[in-house]
Amino acid sequence: MMTLIRKVLGFIILTLDRLFAPAPEVTRAPAAQVALDQKTGTWTLYHLEACPFCVKVRRHMKRRAVSIPMKEINEAPTHHQELMAGGKIDQVPCLRYRDDAGVEHWMYESSDINAFLATL
Repeated sequence: MMTLIRKVLGFIILTLDRLFAPAPEVTRAPAAQVALDQKTGTWTLYHLEACPFCVKVRRHMKRRAVSIPMKEINEAPTHHQELMAGGKIDQVPCLRYRDDAGVEHWMYESSDINAFLATL
């Protein structure tokens, strides 16, 4: 029964997300956008497609014109294994990134991730 409920809710979440996709609210100079894309191109967002918290982060990324490679943890076992090996917490969304000093971070919580992305 719970599986059916999750599938129905997931379908509703994804349908609403597609119907009401946000438009980018941030416009950068082409050189600035390329620089940001290069920086975030080495990051990874671990997510589940129908997770409402993951949808929240993906929508924020679209509004902020931030492109981050994503790995759906149910799509391939290696994606989930990477998350567990590095972040050690079985939770999505999870943003893996390296700061300017080269230190790797694993950030959880959609609100924290969105606040961090807003600083870019």
